[in-house]
Parts: sequence; C-alpha cells; structure tokens
Amino acid sequence: MFKNYSRPVFISVAAILLALALLYAFWPRPLPVDIGHVVVEPMMDTVTEEGRTRVHDAYVVSTPVTGRLRRVEVEPGDPVERGEDIVAYMAPSNPAVLDVRTREQARANVNAAEAALRLAQAQRNRAIADQELANSELERQRFLRESEVASQAALDRSIREARSASAAVDTAEAAVSVRQAELENARVMLSGMDGSSTADPPVFEDIPIYAPASGRVLRLIQQSEITLPAGSPVLEIGNVENDLEVLVELLSTDAVQVVPGQRVLIEDWGGEHDIEGVVDRVDPWGFTKFSALGVEEQRVNTIIRFANPDDRPQGLGHGYRVVTRIVAWEMEEALVVPSSALFRDGEDWAVFAVRDGRARPVRVEIERNNGLQAHVLGGVEDGDQVVLYPSSAITDGVSVTSRNTVTRQ
Repeated sequence: MFKNYSRPVFISVAAILLALALLYAFWPRPLPVDIGHVVVEPMMDTVTEEGRTRVHDAYVVSTPVTGRLRRVEVEPGDPVERGEDIVAYMAPSNPAVLDVRTREQARANVNAAEAALRLAQAQRNRAIADQELANSELERQRFLRESEVASQAALDRSIREARSASAAVDTAEAAVSVRQAELENARVMLSGMDGSSTADPPVFEDIPIYAPASGRVLRLIQQSEITLPAGSPVLEIGNVENDLEVLVELLSTDAVQVVPGQRVLIEDWGGEHDIEGVVDRVDPWGFTKFSALGVEEQRVNTIIRFANPDDRPQGLGHGYRVVTRIVAWEMEEALVVPSSALFRDGEDWAVFAVRDGRARPVRVEIERNNGLQAHVLGGVEDGDQVVLYPSSAITDGVSVTSRNTVTRQ
C-alpha cells in the first residue's frame, strides 16, 4: 500500500514560497533619485533686474510766454526737425472779465485821468502865457539897454525870467504827455470782454513754437487749447532711433558688483533674440523705494547702453520694459555642478557622488554659484554623477538608482 505524502509536501512548498516572498519584500532596494552630471561648459554669474528704455536727451517743449496755447496738432510718433517744424502756437491771453465793482473803479479812474489831463493842459496854457510875457519884457529891456536907459542887471533879470518861462512850458508839456498816458492806461483797464471799449481790439499774430531738437514726438502733455503761464510743459521730443538707453534700478547690494564696461544681456523685450548691452554708468547716489510687497529697499540707478546701436531692433521706444542680465563673472570652460546637488557639511559645501551605485558624500570647493550652476574648483571631476535634491534618506553608502538623468541644471 502507498502512503499519502501529498499534504506534507504541499505545506513545505507553501512555506518555502512564503519565505521567498517575505525575503523579496523586505530585501533592501536602491533608492530612486534624480541624478545630474558634472560637466565642463560655459558659465556666467549675472545680476538680473527689470529695466525700462528711455531717451537719453529728452526735450520738454514749454510755453515761452504767458498766453493761450492753441490746440496742438502734432501726434506722438511724428518726426520733427530742429528749427524747421512748428509743434505748437501761442496766442495772447484774453483780458479778464470785469465785475461790477472793478468796472466802476475803472470808470472812475478814467474820469480822474481826464480831469488830470485837463488840469495839465490848463497849466500848460498858463505857462505859455507866462513865456510870452517874459519874452516881451526881455525885448523891452534889450531896447532900453541899447538906449542906455536900463541897467545891465535889469536886462539879466529879464533873460533869466524868459528862460524860466521856457522851462515851465517844457515841464507843462511833459505833464500833459504823462496825463495822456495815464488816461490811455485807464481806458485800457476799462476795456475788456464786457464790451465797454468802443475801439476795435488789436489783432496779434500767433507765436510759433519750433522744435528744439530733431527726433520724434514722444508724448503730449497739453493737447487742447488752454491758457498757460510761461514755462508750462506742452510736449516731449526725443530721438528714439539713435539716443535710446536702458535704465535699471538695482538693489544697492547688487550695484556694488556692477562696474562700467560689464557685458549685459537684454532679454524679454519682445523679440526672438537677446540684445547685447554695456554698463555705461552706476550712480553714486542711492534712493529709497518700496517694493510691491511694501518692503523698503535701497535702489541705485544704473545706465546701460546698446553695444551696437546700429543693430538696435526696431520697435523699441521710450519707457518700454526689458529684463537685463548684467554679467558679473563668466568663464568659457568651467567645471560645473548643478546647484540643486549642493548641501552644507559643516562650514563646507558637499555633494553626494554616485559611485558603483552608491551615494558617497564628497566635499567640494565652490567659487561661484548663480543659483542654477556652481563652479567647482575641486572634489569632483568632469563626467561624475551627483544626486540632485538630496534628502535626509540619503546617507553614506546607501544604494541609489536613477529616476531620470539630468545632464544640465
């Protein structure tokens, strides 16, 4: 008879399979990580900030005299030539409207001026009569002196009186002229928009305002007809083709790294390629500015000019937004490690290098770090693999596997 061994064999096989399953489940597996490469490639460290274009020499056209500005006919973008094109016209101001009291005062002043004129004319007539009497007396004294009847002293007194009478006539004539001018002034003050003057108002020609520089009209400050005092701005003119620059307000902590002559990459201006620029000036004076979040910042104006003005793209105008990258440091062949692979090991920087499938901490010496790339002076070599974004789960000797290989960060 055969014995039944099937049940014990089945139990043994099941136990072996369960043990193998548990061994497979708890066997240590490589930790999946992101892996990058240490490579030799060009690297630059830049100061990035938004800026705006502007015309270096912008001319503000102002009213030369107090008067009425005619409606400005030019439009923004119109080309103008210096001393040839008229950009605006000025006309004399309209006289002020007189109220009842002011008008009555002006009429009283006219009446007083007319009375003063009549008084001056009467005094002139009296002076003329005195002059005629003095001249007659002088003739008699001369005749008597020739006949040796009158003395020389009497003749001298007659001559003096004749000259005094002549001077009095001249004084009276001048007084009449003064009173006539005062009367005219009083009548002018009375005349105005109330129609009290019967004389036709004088006609004045408009005063033309010529363009002070060649270029284009940038903007209109005043367009409609309006009465303005002397020196009021009307419009702005600038040469956007050959006189354009970029103004950047850098943080003072970034401005200390910028010097004139540094290369600049002008990006995000609306075109397909970057524009080369050069730092022209860094102002020595900083100013306080509040950010969009209300943070108080110290800013410094930095002027950037185009490296090749002839290649300046068409379309850029005054006040356009751009993004500038000022190159503070660059190297054509730099040993670069992704910045996301770095972590602090005490006072030093370190990375986890992947060697034989395991993560090994390696201290590295960093010269420059632009946030995306770091220039390494030692510790790793070209082609080494490093762990990106190392977490606390990664320790020395832990087995790792690549989740996805990144060659450039």
